[in-house]
Amino acid sequence: MLAMNYRGPRRVRIDQKPMPTIKHPEDAIVRVTRSCICGSDLHLYNGNVPDTRVGMTFGHEFIGVIEEIGPEVHKVKVGDTVIVPFNIACGKCHFCQQGLFGNCHESNPEATAVGGFYGYAHIAGGYDGGQAEFVRVPYANVGPTVIPQGMDPDDAVLLTDVVPTGYQAAEMAGIQPGDTVVVFGAGPVGIMAARCSWLFGAGRVIVFDQYEYRLEFVRNYAPCEAYNFTEIDDPVVFIKKATDWMGADVCIDAVGAEAAGSALQTITGRKTLLQAGSATALHWAINSVKKGGIVSIVGVYGPTDNLVPIGNVLNKGLTIRGNQASVKRHLPRLIEHVQNGILNPKALITHRIPLEEVAEGYNIFANKLDNCIKPVLIPPSARQ
Repeated sequence: MLAMNYRGPRRVRIDQKPMPTIKHPEDAIVRVTRSCICGSDLHLYNGNVPDTRVGMTFGHEFIGVIEEIGPEVHKVKVGDTVIVPFNIACGKCHFCQQGLFGNCHESNPEATAVGGFYGYAHIAGGYDGGQAEFVRVPYANVGPTVIPQGMDPDDAVLLTDVVPTGYQAAEMAGIQPGDTVVVFGAGPVGIMAARCSWLFGAGRVIVFDQYEYRLEFVRNYAPCEAYNFTEIDDPVVFIKKATDWMGADVCIDAVGAEAAGSALQTITGRKTLLQAGSATALHWAINSVKKGGIVSIVGVYGPTDNLVPIGNVLNKGLTIRGNQASVKRHLPRLIEHVQNGILNPKALITHRIPLEEVAEGYNIFANKLDNCIKPVLIPPSARQ
């Protein structure tokens, strides 16, 4: 089968790889019809995540058709078209029982924090991902969710990660009616976090980024105020001034490990890897939120250490919440929001790229070319 093949930092290609097989009675094999390139994939692509091994296939955002099932799979059947959450979750452990599917204790036994993900580094279990024609899906009685009849596959594929992550960013922020919400990052997740902040009652939403095409997109899609931080002397002071010197009620870090805006953070977190990613956006979030405010983190950082102003967290009495989105928990409500027209995920998709051109897809997305917001890869069988 055709599959993306990681060959080292900023080097990917399409290759022929062996077909996945059933390894456990609860496995399924899915024929991929849509997969995405995610901003989190760029952390791997750029060499910022430990234990990203040559030969891996990336891709944690995909949908497809069930082609084969193990003898103990009974929640889905061959021929079903399914959303596959990016979390690999057993559904039975202590954390899954709490709805914390991103922290499954069984799918990634080598880690004490995060659960298993498709197509991520071996710190997330080393599972091959969906930038391929076929994928092995463990725990098929738990993750795969049948796509409602009539739902656009372009909407469905964004329900695997982008929409649930943006939604959970707003949920974790504990937004109260009338709150001022600041989102750092206008990538797909930041855009969705800004849009979903209104669903929780925000009275004002402000987004920061450095790319004008993304700022223009989020102004129209969210809608919100949007500012280029490169044109502002100090984003923290700017936010304080904009909120009568109180600070924002809520700040959301939707950037993570490759944030720009600070020479020190860039050198230590992106160039020399002395810390687990550049924490510039997290600094800004902590320093610009009001006393007693909430910082919600969905931007991805590598394990384990970062230079963050923890003293300010203490002295300001902040609440910090972060996690990988528990996709399965959110899907029923988000499917309903899509069906009712409250959310329009597919509007984020700007590029539909044949799987065979995956290397060019990464080049476009990583280098912010052609006003790319969200690229989707389409395998040959889905183009026939």
